[in-house]
Amino acid sequence: MKIFITGGGGFVGGALVHRLIAEGHEVLALARSGPSIRRVRAAGAEPVPGDLTDPPPWLARLREADAVVHVAAHMEFWGPDALFERANHVPTVALHAASVAAGVRRFVLVSAASVSTGSQRRPVVDESTPEGRPNIAYSRVKLATERALRGAPGGNTELVVLRPPFIWGRGMTTIDELAGVAEAGRFAWIDHGRHIVDFVHVGNLVAATLLALTRGRSGGVYYVTDGAPTPIRDFLTPLLATRGVDLSKSRSVPLAVAAPMAALMDRTARLLRRKSAPPLTNWLVSFTGRDRSYDITAARSELGYSPDVTLEKGLAEMSSS
Repeated sequence: MKIFITGGGGFVGGALVHRLIAEGHEVLALARSGPSIRRVRAAGAEPVPGDLTDPPPWLARLREADAVVHVAAHMEFWGPDALFERANHVPTVALHAASVAAGVRRFVLVSAASVSTGSQRRPVVDESTPEGRPNIAYSRVKLATERALRGAPGGNTELVVLRPPFIWGRGMTTIDELAGVAEAGRFAWIDHGRHIVDFVHVGNLVAATLLALTRGRSGGVYYVTDGAPTPIRDFLTPLLATRGVDLSKSRSVPLAVAAPMAALMDRTARLLRRKSAPPLTNWLVSFTGRDRSYDITAARSELGYSPDVTLEKGLAEMSSS
């Protein structure tokens, strides 16, 4: 197959490019900067210079593709909805419409499991669970984008949506800030880190994405995880240890204290239109202070997904890098 990818120079997209090339596919990868172009080319793909927010003339290359995988996204845990609408929603809707017009057979959207993090408090959710209202703009806009694409004219283009939770693995940068907080002695568990979290290794997400190129229902939405929900202490402690960070002496705050404190800090920062997040937010309490896992039965049965990279294997890879 010939696959058009966005975000091919990033953490997830880069891993996907390597896997697709290794399996004999042709890859066109949108790249907006010199370093991204070089990474894409080094991986064996053809870089397509361009930016999602400024489509012409690269949109013409979609006519060559059998499928499109949309990985690229502006991701932050803080910011106004309008920022993510401009950076993520509008370009994604336009890319999907252009893919349909170009006759692309399948469009795979890498969304986020956090579309159900917020007012939805169930400890285990699946694709039939109402999402509620997400508590950060990134996730609210992701959910709105999913719904927009599922409701848009699809022509002969089949849409598949993947919802990964926290993505981890060698090369990740999302724990850099957390490592800095811990090294400064400002890290704290909620309820001693006993709450359940779910996550997905980048290799497992890549495997699911490859399956979604040919399997799954048109319009199907699938949570994709490592299939191993774990107390957050048992996940973050060894993960940060790969960066030389020791969490063994970190203090703990009860959820009954953390939740109202986060609500006050969150509300105040938004009212003051602060550009950066406060130390404690509603989202952080949701992630670290409440049990949440995702049922991946649909991904297993409809995509044929089976997560092969275990926590132990992934940590070993990170420790040796």
